[in-house]
Amino acid sequence: MHIYESAEDYLETILVLSKKKGNVRAVDIANELNYKRSSVSVAMKNLRNENYIEVNEAGYITLTEKGSLIAHNIYDRHTMLTDIFTAIGISSETAAKDACKIEHDLSSETIEALKKIHKKIKEQ
Repeated sequence: MHIYESAEDYLETILVLSKKKGNVRAVDIANELNYKRSSVSVAMKNLRNENYIEVNEAGYITLTEKGSLIAHNIYDRHTMLTDIFTAIGISSETAAKDACKIEHDLSSETIEALKKIHKKIKEQ
């Protein structure tokens, strides 16, 4: 299954916002990502059609099991990379931005190696 980076970003944002706010609407996603509401609406329609999200009658967006797996995977990568970058002296703001840039494109081999480094950092 191939999912586009932008879709991964939307799913991760829905996960993060749901942790912060509980209920998530398209306007919340647009505000968080600084995107136009119309762009978010199109993306939500596509994610709904691909069974990554559900939208109820009140307009609240939730992740399906399929969407949740992807969102958690990307969020875990983002968190791990941010932790590693800050551990080597990069500011937290830059670390988070850089993690976002590369979280989608790393191979499984690289991710597994980074998990080992991350585990060592957490043990210190």
